[in-house]
Amino acid sequence: MNENLNPEITENEEAAAELSLRPTSFSQYIGQTKVKEQLEIFIAAAKMREEALDHVLLFGPPGLGKTTMAFVIANELGVGLKQTSGPAIEKPGDLVAILNELTPGDVLFIDEIHRLPTNVEEVLYSAMEDFYIDIMLGSGDGSRSVHLDLPPFTLVGATTRAGMLSNPLRARFGISAHMEYYTTEELETITKRTAEIFQADIVDDGAHEIALRSRGTPRIANRLLKRVRDFAQIRGDGKINREMTDEALTMLDVDEEGLDYVDQKILRTMIEFYNGGPVGLGTLAVAIAEDVETVEDMYEPYLIQKGFIIRTKQGRIATAKAYEHLGYPAPLL
Repeated sequence: MNENLNPEITENEEAAAELSLRPTSFSQYIGQTKVKEQLEIFIAAAKMREEALDHVLLFGPPGLGKTTMAFVIANELGVGLKQTSGPAIEKPGDLVAILNELTPGDVLFIDEIHRLPTNVEEVLYSAMEDFYIDIMLGSGDGSRSVHLDLPPFTLVGATTRAGMLSNPLRARFGISAHMEYYTTEELETITKRTAEIFQADIVDDGAHEIALRSRGTPRIANRLLKRVRDFAQIRGDGKINREMTDEALTMLDVDEEGLDYVDQKILRTMIEFYNGGPVGLGTLAVAIAEDVETVEDMYEPYLIQKGFIIRTKQGRIATAKAYEHLGYPAPLL
């Protein structure tokens, strides 16, 4: 057994290692070069003027580091960060309580901001634009409006569905940053860093193979690494190389293009039951027993980006590449 794997690691140590995966500065943050370069300029300018950074909207598919980027922004500004999510803020009073705890310059991070209730979103408008809120106390004839000034703060909103944001909310973000899928080289670097933190013995071709199958997503790369580490520890000598990685990920139904069981099921369903399409998203989701939002947010973006499906007004269509990848005869034109 390779000693570097440290199979006796405790749950607390594992949790601590998980936390250490998250970079705390732009210099540690791998990938998203364009977004980092822009934010570094905006943050430096805000600090020079001693102002709060303009509000930031981070959008893109799940697992690309939006939450981590929010933490890095706060660290680079040298301010505190308060974190919540759209579904957690059920009524205006919940938002008021959070805003009332902010100190000058703080970052308020709202994940899944597209899921904010409409009445909460409306309270947020004046808070973002002019740093105040008006709240109603009491009800009926005894109700009265109270004006509450807020310290300048930076709202960082994250969403996988930027199109669901209302125009008034979107317009109040001065900085919009699209998080892109990561390159294989970037994911290879991330995989090696994670392996070092987890004391896993990995070689270059093993890290490269994991990166190739990680769908351009660091979260998936880290997850696959942990599963391959388990496989190498039990079925091998602990060393994570290309052969061990291929064997482990094949067992997990993750193919050489990074497509997992659900990805393949989507494509096979389109080809076998709908002649490659076009097929509507709702129909497709029902056919594979998945939620529509899950298919649209988690699976479809990567399949489109890799050229396996195209989206048309009539519905989704499987491409010739999808047929070839799954071993089906080429579609008739």
